[in-house]
Amino acid sequence: MNLRSPILMPRRKAVFGSLVVAAALALGAVLPPEAHAASVDDAVAELQRDWEVIRYQTPAAERERRFEALAAKAHRVSETFAQRAEPLVWEGIIVSSWAGEKGGLGALSLVKQAKGLYEQAMGIDARALDGSAYNSLGVLYYKVPGWPVGFGDKKKARELLLKALEINPQGIDPNFFYGEFLLETNEPQQALVYLERALHAPSRPGRQIADAGRREEVRALIDKARARLQ
Repeated sequence: MNLRSPILMPRRKAVFGSLVVAAALALGAVLPPEAHAASVDDAVAELQRDWEVIRYQTPAAERERRFEALAAKAHRVSETFAQRAEPLVWEGIIVSSWAGEKGGLGALSLVKQAKGLYEQAMGIDARALDGSAYNSLGVLYYKVPGWPVGFGDKKKARELLLKALEINPQGIDPNFFYGEFLLETNEPQQALVYLERALHAPSRPGRQIADAGRREEVRALIDKARARLQ
């Protein structure tokens, strides 16, 4: 029998393909948990890097389109690792950033979507990524308008931001955002305490772009707080 017959070749390829798929599935079933963790960590790190480049190194006119595309990518990661909180947190951050670039009432559906993503992540592991879901959700609660337009709530925002600080007291982001919140609620003296902590927070490995950009934002808010105290 001629095994290279054009009639038999497709069948052989199909059988071989099925064996490859079966082997891959079997391999996945016996991979240690650390291998799956590495995969999700790598995927989240890529989303993180993409976000930093768009947020801090991309011209303003291009950011909305770029965040929209990144949100679709983040959603695929969240679906792939459905039992992990980290992709959901980053999907929420990306959707929130997209909403920020979009602006106006047209962004309201996006911030509601981001809120749901943070809440879903907290239902899986509220302390994931040093409590970033608490921090990010708190930011939404003080930036989004209140009823009847949106779900904004300053009291709820304070509660969530303080919880994020409890989990990660030295982090640049929780100190920055709580400082920003205090400045927006007319507490500039107290805001300076947290903004100074943010300015001198430890650098995060692999987050040079984000740390540099955030520190510039911190300095701008420190100047604003000091001006109010004069």
